[in-house]
Amino acid sequence: MQKQVIVIKLGTASITDENGVIRKPVIKKVAASIAELSKTYNVVLVSSGAVGSGKAFIQHYKGTLSERKAAAAIGNPILIQLYQKYFADYKIPVAQALCERYHFSNRPQFLQLKETFEAFWNNGIVPVVNENDLVSNVELKFSDNDELATLIAIGFNAQSLIICTSVGGFLNDKKEIIPVIGKIDGTVMSYVKREKSSLGLGGMVSKLTFARLAVSLGIQVIICGLSGINPFADALAGNNGSIFTAQQSNLKARQKWLASGSITLGSITVDKGAVKALEQRRSLLTVGVTNVQGKFAAGEVVQIMNEEEKIIGVAKVKIAAEPLFENLHIKHVMAAHADDIVLF
Repeated sequence: MQKQVIVIKLGTASITDENGVIRKPVIKKVAASIAELSKTYNVVLVSSGAVGSGKAFIQHYKGTLSERKAAAAIGNPILIQLYQKYFADYKIPVAQALCERYHFSNRPQFLQLKETFEAFWNNGIVPVVNENDLVSNVELKFSDNDELATLIAIGFNAQSLIICTSVGGFLNDKKEIIPVIGKIDGTVMSYVKREKSSLGLGGMVSKLTFARLAVSLGIQVIICGLSGINPFADALAGNNGSIFTAQQSNLKARQKWLASGSITLGSITVDKGAVKALEQRRSLLTVGVTNVQGKFAAGEVVQIMNEEEKIIGVAKVKIAAEPLFENLHIKHVMAAHADDIVLF
């Protein structure tokens, strides 16, 4: 029986000190915990920390885009060498996988990526993933590694996505870890302090955004810390951090890819009648579209928004932005086929 997939994401603050230097005892613990987990699961490790590790080599570092790219290019080899060193204690080789957004937005590219990861697992190799910052187009970058880890988890149909943070879990207004969260609603969001680590890009808002997407597609999400001897096994057992319960999802693999991996180049706003039709698995007609934003061609993916400007799904459109706008009030013109629409 094929092993299930676990995706583990390490934030910068969870593995580095206040100066961005990687804490070797933490990497040693991570390697030990993943080595144990690898006996039962296929593991993907998404690790931040490259920029923090490399910025000390940039004179008068100010955090500009070009400096971040340079720091990442310096820091990635430092990071991977440490993982190689400590995983070698368990006779586990590691592979560096630097990904870009198009690896997920282009389905043939994504399927090739998936086959490569399966080759890693078949040979007992743990892939260590990060964004290819040096060449990534700023407009098509991942928002942060929370997004990258989520796209991998969804694309590989992972059982669980474990996101490690320095705070140890999701905290309520009394700074207590909430062990189980069934729904990410207004109450949950009200506990979030809209701040981020000085070392990393993301924050708890980012984590909740991608956790909501993952659980809606059937993946359990755990936000936890790295305390204890075996933090990842403890997290899966419910003894470390906060578990966000997975919802049932009947989407096919291609639909999950469409919902998560596609680059959205624009958005279309639809009226209440169109929302109701989409919920009944009908195609989207131009008469139900009230607004078009962005420049996109036929065959590209856009966000679907309701009248309250909330994103309710994505669609692979049959009409480019300009002719779609020109056909807003014309009946019986299809904007997107039902098979190419995924609602969240």
